[in-house]
Amino acid sequence: MTQAPIELPTVRFGRDTSGFAKTLRQRVDAHFKEKGIDKKGDGRMLFKTLFLVGLYFGCLALITSGVTGGGAAFWFTQVLMGLGLAGIGMAVMHDGNHGASSKSKLLNRWTGGVLEMVGGNSEMWQIQHNVLHHTFTNIDGLDEDINPGPLLRFSPLKPLKPWHRFQHFYAWFFYGLMTLIWVTFKDYVALNRYRKFGLLEKMGKSYNQLFFRITLAKVLYYPVMVGLPLAFSGLGAGQVILGWLLMHFIGGLTLALVFQPAHVMEDHNYPLAEKGGVIEDDPLSHQLKTTCNFGTKSRFLTWYSGGLNHQIEHHLFPNICHVHYRDIAPIVRKTAEEFGLPYRSSTTFLDAVRLHTQQLRQLGRSEGAIA
Repeated sequence: MTQAPIELPTVRFGRDTSGFAKTLRQRVDAHFKEKGIDKKGDGRMLFKTLFLVGLYFGCLALITSGVTGGGAAFWFTQVLMGLGLAGIGMAVMHDGNHGASSKSKLLNRWTGGVLEMVGGNSEMWQIQHNVLHHTFTNIDGLDEDINPGPLLRFSPLKPLKPWHRFQHFYAWFFYGLMTLIWVTFKDYVALNRYRKFGLLEKMGKSYNQLFFRITLAKVLYYPVMVGLPLAFSGLGAGQVILGWLLMHFIGGLTLALVFQPAHVMEDHNYPLAEKGGVIEDDPLSHQLKTTCNFGTKSRFLTWYSGGLNHQIEHHLFPNICHVHYRDIAPIVRKTAEEFGLPYRSSTTFLDAVRLHTQQLRQLGRSEGAIA
């Protein structure tokens, strides 16, 4: 007998009575029309995709061929490979899975599918990120990005445990496990959770087909990423595996250093999703109240992070390629200010990390809302 799906909390957003969303969309559309450019990726996106994918697999080739040996060059190459992995996650597959890399659906599918090449599953990612995180940002019970499990407390609505008092110290270790968890068991956990919640059925996806595709990607991933270096590098199994773990730790930590400060901050909203609940704000205003930018003056950070330091622009326009975020940011800021909405974009990258750490510390000590 098939078990009935567990119903997710239902959330309804308010209407845009102020005209903010309409005005902003008109102004952004006018920007692209005046410039005579498309909202999707261009040659800059193509170059970045080739560079970051080449960096990742180029490092793998150097290690596998034995060129790096087993000394400092080996460990340095693993660090570079981890940075390549994070770059792929932020600046390649992210845009592809949002349909923003290219006007071509096929190219978007290919760039989004790079996630399978590094051990993940793009369909699971799309449900978690596009459907749940982007629609229900910082809403407890729906946004999985603020529900990491009992070891970490990202929302003041979550139960406070004694160990959370120290989370601002140990969170960084768990952040470093992010991609390792992805390539091992997270996709399977997500697949079963989404079936339980009825999301697979609603999206017309087959559990068995997804299970097969997830497993196939991982069956291919491990022989390439671990098996080839073991077979051809001349290095021992212990060093190969430790290097692989280091690569993932660098990749996971780098991703977290960009993702987490964008949403888990002191002055952000954390609405509660209850059955039949209503969020007072309209969808776009909600994004402004749960998201912030940082380090936007750094061209390198903007390039490497796939524009995710422009998190506001990304959440308002996820289908616009990140190569355009710097150009539309002044339009978004001006419109938000005109309508009396927050536009948080003044902190540097290091300040954002510091403020995120302070928020973790506060969340580990305070039962209720953040003071």
